[in-house]
Amino acid sequence: MIRGKYALTLALPKGRNLKDGYAALQRAALEAWHAEGLELPPFGAERALIHGEEGRVAILELRNADVPLYVDLGIADAGVVGKDVLLESGRDVYEPVDLRTGYCRLSLIRHPDNTGPIRRVATKYPNFTARVFRERGLVADIIELAGNVELAALTGLADAIVDLVSTGATIRANGLVEVEVLAHSTTRFIVNRQALKLKSDLLRPLIERLRQQSQALAEG
Repeated sequence: MIRGKYALTLALPKGRNLKDGYAALQRAALEAWHAEGLELPPFGAERALIHGEEGRVAILELRNADVPLYVDLGIADAGVVGKDVLLESGRDVYEPVDLRTGYCRLSLIRHPDNTGPIRRVATKYPNFTARVFRERGLVADIIELAGNVELAALTGLADAIVDLVSTGATIRANGLVEVEVLAHSTTRFIVNRQALKLKSDLLRPLIERLRQQSQALAEG
């Protein structure tokens, strides 16, 4: 059990958002926690899943999709995660800062030969996709896939797919068409609502420094 063991517990996602998220938190923490003498722990052994010393700040290394769960349930006080993951998870977390990194988009994608009504959609984002179709009054079977979603459009498994797009190179290379952008995604700093009250002396200064960094990126 880690509750109460650390001054603050942060959840970071493995993969593309780890480096940028850690760098943003590290810069902000140097200013926000100077008086407390706290800082982000360095990453130690490669196989370690919890980084940090007891009584100080700890970092949990998680799968991207697990970050909102750990923060919502209070195992982690705060974390870094993509907006796409938040849209899919539906978890009740406070989202105070857009870190303005990791830009991508959730898009509706089809094969150009498939122009009929959409009756079946394949995606790694079934909750988000179902919500979008429901809000538009459309009915379609939503198929959750874990692998290459593009194959569903290429093989006819689905009439369309909803997938995360960065450069669009994979879509173009496979002859698919990005029909519509359904949502934009950047990396967000999220906070457990109870932790914001109980650990406001650490979290609020950190949030303020992160907001300043985000504003500087927007202006630069």
